[in-house]
Amino acid sequence: MTSQDTQQQQRALLDNIPDMAWLKDRDCRYLAVNTAYLEILGMPERLVLGKRPDEIWPAEIAEVYLRTDRAVLKSGRRRRYEETRPDPSGTPRWFETIKSPIRDQAGRIVGTVGISRDISERKAAESELIKSRTQLRELSNYLQSVREAERARISRELHDELGQTLTALKMELGWLKERLPSEPTLLRTRVDRLVQIVDHSVADLQRIAADLRPMILDELGLVSAIQWLTQNLSERSPLAIELSLDRTDVAYSKDVSTAAFRIVQEALTNIVRHSGATSARIVARHSANELQLDISDDGRGMDVTPSKRERLGLIGMSERAHMLGGSMEIDSAPGRGTRISVRLPLSIDKPATAPSP
Repeated sequence: MTSQDTQQQQRALLDNIPDMAWLKDRDCRYLAVNTAYLEILGMPERLVLGKRPDEIWPAEIAEVYLRTDRAVLKSGRRRRYEETRPDPSGTPRWFETIKSPIRDQAGRIVGTVGISRDISERKAAESELIKSRTQLRELSNYLQSVREAERARISRELHDELGQTLTALKMELGWLKERLPSEPTLLRTRVDRLVQIVDHSVADLQRIAADLRPMILDELGLVSAIQWLTQNLSERSPLAIELSLDRTDVAYSKDVSTAAFRIVQEALTNIVRHSGATSARIVARHSANELQLDISDDGRGMDVTPSKRERLGLIGMSERAHMLGGSMEIDSAPGRGTRISVRLPLSIDKPATAPSP
């Protein structure tokens, strides 16, 4: 078989490949290229064969090709990378390129073979997906901030307006009781019962308002709010909670305070409802302008494989951390408790704004 026959066979083989394909010798000179390669290059075959990349491609592109060719020749291993270059019309396109060594019968590397696939559509889809995720995260951040503001407003109105109304009602009932005759006792008993109902309503109102948005978080800060939360939950459940804070003098931004409090609140709620734990521990540490929270329990644990972790509570906690540029990790397994580790950067408070369209 003549050299010309071999070249024709190589060309026929390469032309059956829809992507750009080529063969080069050890000096990085083209031995064969397919039609797809020539179409992208915009040159006839006679001006390509026997040439090096730096003789037919722009300098910045040729430098990449020669560097990767030499890396494959030196290492003897396949190399994969992504690159961008303009098509004949000047429109930037993305390509995934794979280069492999060619060996002779003795195992010596005599050249390279490569294939380059246009992945511009995939890249555009990835870019759009990233953009959509960013917009969704911005929207989630905005909605979280709006919801917290609405919770704070409702909590204040419940405490200030309805709370004052119930207090006034109790005072009026007290005034009425003082003026009732000692007989009949049934009427005084009914008034006493009304006073008790008002007292219970005030307690329920305070609890609901605190659950919506504890005023202590805005007035006294994160540390006091977490101390109140753990004490309140310990009184309402059999869970023993240990709280360890390495510092109590840090001035947190509103965003960090809200995120940290809600994460601890959600974690403790999950422990009480689902873990069967008898004790829990919250550790707050500060390192390199970062707040680190560890929330652990001695409960039954859970499966944290990806298919099992898609729980709304955990997703919400993770999103709160990510919205501030932080992170959350879960370490758990059935029978050995759960540990949630959260990192929140300590940054300047920034008001939430609606995401741009």
